[in-house]
Amino acid sequence: MAGMSKRSVAVICAVTVSVIWGLSFLSTKVALVVMPPMSIAVVRFAIAVAVLVPVAVARRENFRFELRDLPSMVGSGLLGTTLYFLCENNGIKRITASESSLVVATIPVLTMLVDRALFKTSLRPRAYLGAGLSVAGVALIVAPSLGGAASPIGGFAFMGGAAVCWVAYALVTKPVSGKYSGLSITFWQSFFGMLGCVPFALAEDRSWIGAMNMEVALNVLFLGLLCSAAGYLLYIIAINELGAGASSVFLNLVPVVSVIAAFLFLGERLGGLSLVGGAVAIGGVYLATAPERASAPAGGGAAPREP
Repeated sequence: MAGMSKRSVAVICAVTVSVIWGLSFLSTKVALVVMPPMSIAVVRFAIAVAVLVPVAVARRENFRFELRDLPSMVGSGLLGTTLYFLCENNGIKRITASESSLVVATIPVLTMLVDRALFKTSLRPRAYLGAGLSVAGVALIVAPSLGGAASPIGGFAFMGGAAVCWVAYALVTKPVSGKYSGLSITFWQSFFGMLGCVPFALAEDRSWIGAMNMEVALNVLFLGLLCSAAGYLLYIIAINELGAGASSVFLNLVPVVSVIAAFLFLGERLGGLSLVGGAVAIGGVYLATAPERASAPAGGGAAPREP
């Protein structure tokens, strides 16, 4: 990337991480054919933690934190990793990767509304309009699945649970965000979250160990190496140069990538109503969260959890 400006590099990183996270829904869907939901989570975050340690050493990162912040580190790890992926992976198992990504895409709006309710954060009129559109879009996505004999409404319920876990994770992370580096926070959240996944994984059927094949192994490796480790580092580069607001707008590409890739590689096809709902939901999220003007470069901070 010699000769390119820092801003251009940051934009490339933001787009790249959006593509990586968009493909994560497909990799999880493929892995679920063989592995149970929480076994995937344990292996995924074990890989991520193992990768983040040498990265921290190379950057001379200090992972120490004050004992009084232990509840925040453990709590955010359990919410943002253990419970979030308990819900998300079970959701993806029951509905399509496309539907899953579209529901998760509304998390920024839900987080914004909870911030407004709890912390009285001021919101622009277009934020309320965007929130309304995103809710309407999700309703259109879910509507075709209601009332059928084999209704996958449970899958949508799990994805809704994932959204709630994410908002709670964001709240619990607030006390330590900015106090420690984003890399340090992500490491500890991944570590404690991985430990929280272990009891769930032990309760699952472990016959997958003998049934493991190259396709599933590569997809889980993709989830751990690229989605959980490299994706975080790329997003930090984007945040440092573009600012958190502008960087978050790129995340609207995640469900777009998921829907297109799921169509091309998994043969998933959304109905017309779901496609309209997805477009409305993504448009609503963009309307609600896009900054009024280009964000000034801002410092780091904890990157959002990847899907």
